[in-house]
Amino acid sequence: MSDITHPTIKDGWFREISDMWPGQAMTLKVKNVLHHEKSQYQDVLIFESTDYGTVLVLDNVIQCTERDEFAYQEMITHLAMNSHPNPKKVLVIGGGDGGVLREVIKHDCVEEAVLCDIDEAVIRLSKKYLPGMAISYQHPKVKVHVGDGFKFLDDYKNEFDVIITDSSDPEGPAESLFQKPYFELLFGALKEGGIITTQAENQWLHLPLITKLKKDCKEVFPTVEYAYTTIPTYPSGQIGFMVCCKDANRDVSKPLRKWTPEEEDKLCRYYNAKIHEASFVLPTFARVALQ
Repeated sequence: MSDITHPTIKDGWFREISDMWPGQAMTLKVKNVLHHEKSQYQDVLIFESTDYGTVLVLDNVIQCTERDEFAYQEMITHLAMNSHPNPKKVLVIGGGDGGVLREVIKHDCVEEAVLCDIDEAVIRLSKKYLPGMAISYQHPKVKVHVGDGFKFLDDYKNEFDVIITDSSDPEGPAESLFQKPYFELLFGALKEGGIITTQAENQWLHLPLITKLKKDCKEVFPTVEYAYTTIPTYPSGQIGFMVCCKDANRDVSKPLRKWTPEEEDKLCRYYNAKIHEASFVLPTFARVALQ
């Protein structure tokens, strides 16, 4: 164990406690604390766990682990990318760990992928400690802007085919990314027929929040659907996505573009065309609440 200490780590175990999921906590056994700093915006902790590889924690909440990050990165990316006929210009808001960028670049049709994250520390430290996620920062199609995604979007109209918001939970720097004015900016920055996906919390824990989020999105976008993925180290083992499109006739639950099964096996570890469709099939309690 290193000499670095952190209030979330006690007796060799990291505990994730948050008001967003009261009464429960995720714990991971810590092998080694790699880095801790307070950036301009948030507390950044990186540690090596015994079973999940390197773990990135922002403001005491797990953002990703090497073992299961692909379930989230692949789904938030390919649900949008494969629901668009020809996504050439893509924007990622947040996502400083580089995971979504890595997935975007898997699509040969992409000509430019722009990432805007408010915190340079996340980008810098991910390059050092999560190279498997940050691999695409060197790609010639990638451009990086460090700054506020809200302000960044304000400068663009009819510019992007797909916008993916890979945000942390709606507290602190990410709070504004869950509100209607943000979705209005997204709508304006999209080209005709454009698509967004955004991190949309957990149906077991945050159904009132998701219901309001869907209502706000429907006041802006003609097509709005909620999908989800399984991922062990996120609260209750799931995370959801809001998938919205400017085209009222687009069925985002059916992929417009498909890889061959061989391509799926080569490019992805979680996403495939069948899981794309299945991710929109909700349990009855959630489906009824979100109708």
